[in-house]
Amino acid sequence: MKKMILGSSLLTMMSLIPLPTMAGLHIDIPAPPSIHIGVPAPPNVHINLPAPPNISVNIPMPPHIQFSAPPRLVVVPETYVYVAPDVEEEIFFSDGWWYRPWEGRWYRSRHHNSGWQHYKKTPSFYSHVPHDWRNDYREGHWRGQKWNSQPISHIKVQKNWRGWKENKHWEKNRTWGVENLHRQKESRRPSKGGEKKHSNRGNNNHGNQR
Repeated sequence: MKKMILGSSLLTMMSLIPLPTMAGLHIDIPAPPSIHIGVPAPPNVHINLPAPPNISVNIPMPPHIQFSAPPRLVVVPETYVYVAPDVEEEIFFSDGWWYRPWEGRWYRSRHHNSGWQHYKKTPSFYSHVPHDWRNDYREGHWRGQKWNSQPISHIKVQKNWRGWKENKHWEKNRTWGVENLHRQKESRRPSKGGEKKHSNRGNNNHGNQR
């Protein structure tokens, strides 16, 4: 019993003694260490792309034409295109330019014997030149009519082609050397008002003879 009384007394005495307040209590918690993760920088990637190849198409030039003499020219009837009947190769003169075909390509130059350059398309005049013009020249006929062709110096043609074309020289003088060419043209004209006459049929058939 005495022990119990003594223990109670001790507890009472301890309650009377002031305990330090929590405000004065400082607990130093160390900060977490700094973690540095070293990430290496990406390497400089250099991709060397080859330069695009230079694509060039080398178009061959036609062989040189051997002229035994300066070419003489003949105007193709009903055109202002000039041909060289004495030259074996096909060569034409039109509107100040010389033209020649070779291996499926066309070439042109300001001179008949040099300076040829590739021409990207078929000259527009070519559709008006018959493929058998050499036969017509040798036989002296054009569309069934007599053709009195007269060769001309290429120098004279080069000097006068523009004036001849502007002044319609070949229509007014000798009708390209073809007899009855005007009459032949008139017979090929369609009749006015759609009239059809039996006599015209005969004229038209005659005009279409070659």
